[in-house]
Amino acid sequence: MALTVEQIRTDVADCLGEDPADIPADENLVDYGLDSVRIMALLERWRREHEVTAGFADLAEQPAIEAWAPLLGAA
Repeated sequence: MALTVEQIRTDVADCLGEDPADIPADENLVDYGLDSVRIMALLERWRREHEVTAGFADLAEQPAIEAWAPLLGAA
Protein backbone atom coordinates (compact mmCIF):
# COMPACT_ATOMS: atom_id res chain seq x y z
CA MET A 1 0.00 0.00 0.00
CA ALA A 2 1.40 3.36 -1.03
CA LEU A 3 1.86 6.19 1.41
CA THR A 4 -0.30 9.29 1.12
CA VAL A 5 0.59 12.85 2.07
CA GLU A 6 -1.92 12.65 4.91
CA GLN A 7 -0.35 9.42 6.19
CA ILE A 8 3.09 11.05 6.14
CA ARG A 9 1.69 14.02 8.07
CA THR A 10 -0.04 11.71 10.58
CA ASP A 11 3.09 9.63 11.12
CA VAL A 12 5.29 12.71 11.57
CA ALA A 13 2.80 14.24 14.01
CA ASP A 14 2.63 10.97 15.95
CA CYS A 15 6.42 10.86 16.14
CA LEU A 16 6.52 14.43 17.45
CA GLY A 17 3.54 14.11 19.78
CA GLU A 18 1.63 16.78 17.85
CA ASP A 19 -1.75 17.07 16.18
CA PRO A 20 -1.49 16.37 12.43
CA ALA A 21 -3.34 19.64 11.75
CA ASP A 22 -0.43 21.49 13.38
CA ILE A 23 2.16 20.05 10.99
CA PRO A 24 2.36 22.07 7.74
CA ALA A 25 3.32 20.30 4.53
CA ASP A 26 5.60 23.07 3.31
CA GLU A 27 7.70 23.91 6.38
CA ASN A 28 10.98 22.53 7.68
CA LEU A 29 10.12 19.74 10.12
CA VAL A 30 13.32 20.35 12.10
CA ASP A 31 11.65 23.55 13.32
CA TYR A 32 8.95 21.31 14.83
CA GLY A 33 11.42 19.10 16.67
CA LEU A 34 12.18 16.43 14.08
CA ASP A 35 15.74 15.18 14.41
CA SER A 36 17.85 12.57 12.64
CA VAL A 37 16.86 9.79 15.04
CA ARG A 38 13.17 10.43 14.38
CA ILE A 39 13.74 10.62 10.62
CA MET A 40 15.43 7.21 10.76
CA ALA A 41 12.57 5.77 12.84
CA LEU A 42 9.99 7.08 10.37
CA LEU A 43 11.99 5.83 7.41
CA GLU A 44 12.32 2.34 8.90
CA ARG A 45 8.59 2.25 9.60
CA TRP A 46 7.75 3.32 6.04
CA ARG A 47 10.20 0.82 4.57
CA ARG A 48 8.60 -1.96 6.60
CA GLU A 49 4.97 -0.97 6.04
CA HIS A 50 5.02 0.64 2.58
CA GLU A 51 8.11 -0.71 0.81
CA VAL A 52 9.68 2.75 0.59
CA THR A 53 13.15 2.83 -1.00
CA ALA A 54 14.16 6.44 -0.25
CA GLY A 55 17.35 6.93 1.74
CA PHE A 56 18.00 8.84 4.93
CA ALA A 57 20.08 11.50 3.14
CA ASP A 58 17.19 12.19 0.75
CA LEU A 59 14.83 12.93 3.63
CA ALA A 60 17.35 14.78 5.80
CA GLU A 61 18.29 17.09 2.92
CA GLN A 62 14.78 18.53 2.62
CA PRO A 63 12.81 17.82 5.81
CA ALA A 64 9.36 18.92 4.64
CA ILE A 65 6.33 16.77 3.88
CA GLU A 66 5.85 18.25 0.42
CA ALA A 67 9.50 17.42 -0.44
CA TRP A 68 9.20 13.92 1.00
CA ALA A 69 5.96 12.97 -0.74
CA PRO A 70 7.48 12.29 -4.20
CA LEU A 71 10.53 10.60 -2.66
CA LEU A 72 8.26 8.27 -0.70
CA GLY A 73 5.95 7.57 -3.62
CA ALA A 74 3.03 9.28 -1.92
CA ALA A 75 -0.14 9.72 -3.89
